[in-house]
Amino acid sequence: MEFNSSLCWEIKMNIEHMRAFIEIAASGSFLLAAKKLHVTQSTISARIKALEEHLNRQLFVRKRNGAELTGAGIHFHRHALTTVRSWDRARQEIALPDELNAIVNLGVQLNHWDRIAAPWLIWMEKNAPHLATHVLSDYSDTLMQRLRDGLLDLAILYDPQQRTELVIEPYLTEKLILVSTTPREVTSGRIDGYVFVDWGDSFRTQHALAFPNVSTPKLSVGLGSVGLDHILKNGGSGYFIEENVKPLIKEGRLYRVKKAPVFKRPTYLVYQDSPNDQKTLETAIMGLRSFLPTPQKKNPEL
Repeated sequence: MEFNSSLCWEIKMNIEHMRAFIEIAASGSFLLAAKKLHVTQSTISARIKALEEHLNRQLFVRKRNGAELTGAGIHFHRHALTTVRSWDRARQEIALPDELNAIVNLGVQLNHWDRIAAPWLIWMEKNAPHLATHVLSDYSDTLMQRLRDGLLDLAILYDPQQRTELVIEPYLTEKLILVSTTPREVTSGRIDGYVFVDWGDSFRTQHALAFPNVSTPKLSVGLGSVGLDHILKNGGSGYFIEENVKPLIKEGRLYRVKKAPVFKRPTYLVYQDSPNDQKTLETAIMGLRSFLPTPQKKNPEL
């Protein structure tokens, strides 16, 4: 098959123009969009000017403190997202071997690889062998950004941001319990050797309310597995997902701290509202729901 090189170049440039448009719409700033896309502000301005001339419509109202979408820009936004996503997916899928029909891009919050990503991959291999899979494990903010950019089809994360192009559903509510390498209880709101694991905004709020007089911990980490590894090697305590530490409690390597409050930590399933391949997305979601506890398979409204 032969491709017209000039046509391909024109398509690529139009896609880059739309990427610039999408980024400005998200950040409200030509400058921030330029930084995100690693180009100069003049390049961003030129891309938007070319796009507006091509559409014969003004897409942004430029203001001293940023840029806002016009009515035409609001209408164009969804089409731009769909076009960019379709282009990115097409580039992925034309590189697939013949026996694979499509690719599913899943994002999983860093603390949930073993519990979610691993069983999902096994389920997909067994039930959808015709689909290629790509899993990204990262922090929730990064996963949300990639969903917004159309680089992920779906993700499991904490504290999702409401976006018109995304569907958000409760997925799994976890219990965070305080454990220690030695038997102890909370008596004064302080425990020696405490490692603060940052489980996100809602956890920080609950933690501050439960322990209002506790000073900043000496050690704070952003990843549960890092905090757990530290206390197992050096001694100490911290809040961890109950299901993850149950085996260690049973083995006698950890002890549940008496009188310590238990915090609930919800995770969410977030996916594209207008996917390029609805059937493929539904298959991926089915796999994620397959190993949920029965009461949580109903997916109540957020």
